[in-house]
Amino acid sequence: MKTLIISLKFLCLFTLVTGIIYPLTVTAIVRIMFPVKADGSLVIKDGQAIGSKLIGQEFESPVYFSSRPSSVSYNPLPSGGSNFGLTNQNLVNQVDERRRQFVLRNHSDPLTAVPSEMLFASASGLDPHISRESALLQADRVARERGYDDAQKQKLILCIEKLTEAPQFMILGEERVNVLLLNLETDKIK
Repeated sequence: MKTLIISLKFLCLFTLVTGIIYPLTVTAIVRIMFPVKADGSLVIKDGQAIGSKLIGQEFESPVYFSSRPSSVSYNPLPSGGSNFGLTNQNLVNQVDERRRQFVLRNHSDPLTAVPSEMLFASASGLDPHISRESALLQADRVARERGYDDAQKQKLILCIEKLTEAPQFMILGEERVNVLLLNLETDKIK
């Protein structure tokens, strides 16, 4: 009986420490040091959260840059990839269709080398970035759909260049552009 009482006391103590005190302390520290990141890196427009810098979303309108495909329809709860292998016919068909749609949507030459991130969904299905090359391949379509003149199109290209992020620590990954931020900047071009 004495051992049981000691065990229950330790259970209560560690529940209090690891279940309440520690999480509240870490949350308070993070909210003070990194308030934007602690709130999910939300992007606010006109007082409304319209997305997160960290989670991709679909842009169907031709006046916007297209995001990387998602195998989970950009739903963050069941995030994940399709898990199809390179020899899986479903993946081959998806890639062929995505290539065809990209070329058709952007009025590109059928021999255009479409960047791989526009053909394959990311492992999480939520990647918010595309390559600089993907953005540049879509720039003509976006400019045409918005009725931009040459000066506005140049501003659009400058937006892509300005928003291009370098590889992490200058060595990890590739240059990339956040699609949500690019589309918001595109809306500002007059």
